[in-house]
Amino acid sequence: MQKAYRIGQIVPSSNTTMETEIPAMLTARQMIRPERFTFHSSRMRMKRVEKDELAAMDGESDRCAVELSDARVDVLGYACLVAIMAMGRGYHRKSEQRLTAHTAANGADAPVVTSAGALIDGLKVIGAKRIVVVAPYMKPLTELVVDYIRHEGYDVVEWRALEIPDNLEVGRHDPSRLPAIVAQMDTRNVDAIVLSACVQMPSLPVIAQVEAMTGKPVITAAVATTYAMLKRLNLETIVPGAGALLSGAY
Repeated sequence: MQKAYRIGQIVPSSNTTMETEIPAMLTARQMIRPERFTFHSSRMRMKRVEKDELAAMDGESDRCAVELSDARVDVLGYACLVAIMAMGRGYHRKSEQRLTAHTAANGADAPVVTSAGALIDGLKVIGAKRIVVVAPYMKPLTELVVDYIRHEGYDVVEWRALEIPDNLEVGRHDPSRLPAIVAQMDTRNVDAIVLSACVQMPSLPVIAQVEAMTGKPVITAAVATTYAMLKRLNLETIVPGAGALLSGAY
């Protein structure tokens, strides 16, 4: 009998996209590879994407990690990029280490990936240095995200803040609007496009379109998180239709 891997997700209470796009990718993978997946979530309260609310939410991630380890999940994904990046440069390393320690203390040692750390690592995997970034956040939070990415050694040559403060509205943003937003940016001399620096802003349906339109690899927080989860599970990092990072080339 083929093993079903249990995917744990630490999710902001108002997030609806993490539990849509990551299962969609891993379900699509089941069409071409034998592994099977089930999906399990624990929620942290958050309604508005504001620094104070994000910090309070991050404090709940410890409880979520313990709850998911009760279910003996095989890997955990922390599904809020901006919450991690708003806590200060390099914080994804501290968060991943701390939450992994909670699973071990609960007798269910499992790796933890954050969408923030996954995006940073995913850019390295595809060899990107110069990038453009699209984010749904208000400008001050987007500036924090851009600073965080730059501190990790990437040149963010241009960025767009869509300025959507309500997290439910971020999840309702129509992904078909993203190609036109990217078309307004100068992508000629960049190595990659971060189409969604947020696991709550939907982007999966238009990744292939934006790659075809620009001739550049496209990465998103959700794609990078899926790649990181597959790596931690020692599985082949391939998902059809999810862009360069999950093409099987890496």
